[in-house]
Amino acid sequence: MTCCEVCGNDYALAFTVTTQDGSAHVFDSFACAIHRMAPICEHCRVQIIGQGVEVDGHWYCGAHCARAEGKAGIVDKVGRVSS
Repeated sequence: MTCCEVCGNDYALAFTVTTQDGSAHVFDSFACAIHRMAPICEHCRVQIIGQGVEVDGHWYCGAHCARAEGKAGIVDKVGRVSS
C-alpha cells in the first residue's frame, strides 16, 4: 500500500499525480490532492478547483477577484446558452 502525502493514510487505492515538471505526488483522495495542489486565489484566498483566471502569472478564482486586484479587462468565459 502507499501513503497519502497529505493525511498519511496507508491506502491500497492511492493514486499518483505527476506534474508537468515531473514530480510525483501520492494521494488517497481527490480532497487531499486538491488540498495540496490547487492554486489559491490571490484576492480572496479560496482554493481554485475550477478553471480560475490567470493574469500575468497570478491566479484568481474568477474575473471579479482579478478586477478587485486592479487587473483591467478581465472577464469570465461563459458558455453559450441555447434556447
